Amino acid sequence: MIKSLKARNHNLAVVKEQVQFLSDSVSETQPAFESKLIQSGLFPFKARSIDTLQINVGKMCNQVCKHCHVDAGPDRKEIMTRETMQHCLDAIDKAGIKIVDLTGGAPEMNPDFRWFVEEITKRGAHVMVRCNLTIIVANKKYFDLPDFFKKHKVEVVSSLPHFSARRTDAQRGEGVFEKSIKALKMLNEVGYGMEGSGLKLNLVYNPTGAFMPADQTGLELEFKRKLKDGWNIEFNSLYAITNIPISRYLEYLVASENYDGYMQKLIDSYNPQAAEGVMCRDMISVGWDGYLYDCDFNQMLEMEVATSKTHISEFDAEVLLNREIKVNQHCYGCTAGAGSSCGGTVS
Repeated sequence: MIKSLKARNHNLAVVKEQVQFLSDSVSETQPAFESKLIQSGLFPFKARSIDTLQINVGKMCNQVCKHCHVDAGPDRKEIMTRETMQHCLDAIDKAGIKIVDLTGGAPEMNPDFRWFVEEITKRGAHVMVRCNLTIIVANKKYFDLPDFFKKHKVEVVSSLPHFSARRTDAQRGEGVFEKSIKALKMLNEVGYGMEGSGLKLNLVYNPTGAFMPADQTGLELEFKRKLKDGWNIEFNSLYAITNIPISRYLEYLVASENYDGYMQKLIDSYNPQAAEGVMCRDMISVGWDGYLYDCDFNQMLEMEVATSKTHISEFDAEVLLNREIKVNQHCYGCTAGAGSSCGGTVS
C-alpha cells in the first residue's frame, strides 16, 4: 500500500524542498512563470473578486492516491477544528460569500463536517463537496451521505480518473473503481445527476500519466456513454483537470524521469487566455489551520497570501482583493492549453 510522503519521511514531504526544486528547475528552455505573465501583460498578477471560499477541512483520507497534490491519507491527522470553522462562517457572513467549496483529504472524515455544511447552508451559500466517492461506502456511518447531501442541496464533485477499473485502480488503489461505481449508483438513486432533479453530480478526470488531459468536451461525451452503457450511471458534467507538479505527483514525475518532459509540455502549451481566467483570481483558499492562500496548490506549498492579514480570523475582503497573487513553476499546470481549475478548463 502507498503511504503519504510524510509517513515515508520523503524529502518532498518538506514543503521547502518542493518549492526549492521548482525554483531550481528554471532554465533558458523552462523560463520562470512570472516571465510569461510579464510577456502576456498580466503582471503584476492581481486578484479580481472573491466569489468562492475553498476550505480544506483536513488532510485525513481513506485513500492514498498516487497523484495526490495534498499528500493526503489515513495517517494524516491534520483536521480543521470547529473554532476555525466558526472563523470561516464569520468570514462568509462578513463578505457575503455565495459559494463554499469543501475539500480535503476526504472532507467527510472531519468530525464536524455535517455541522459545518448545515451552518453554511443556513447562510444561503451554495456548498460544493469534493468527494472521492469511496468514502460513501467505506463505513456504515457514511452510507447516508447521499441523503445528507440531497437534504442540503450540496453539489457533489467526484473524482473518477477513468471509466475503466484498470486505469482508475492504478492511480487510486485496488478496488477503488468498483467502490466508486457503487457510490455513484447510490447518488443516482437519490436523484444526483438525474435530469430535472436540480442535484448536481460532476466528475473529475485527471490523466494517469505524464501527459495533459484531452479535450474536455470529448472526454465528457465518452465518459457519459461508457458509464451509461456499462453501469447505467448518469452525471452532469465532467471536469478535465491537469495534474499539478507538486507533492506525490511531483514525486512520480521525478522518480519516472518525466519531470523535465512534462514541464516542457506545460510551458510550450502556455495560454495567456487561460492565465487570465485562472481560479486563483476569484477565490480564497483556507488551510485546515485557518491560514489563507491564493489557491489549493499554493496552500500545499505553504505560499500564504501576500497580505499582512494571513489567517481566516483576520479575514478582510478589501485587503484580499488588493493582493498580488503568488506564483511559481507549478502555475504552468493551470495555464496550459485550455487551462485547468477546480471546475475544469477555463478558456
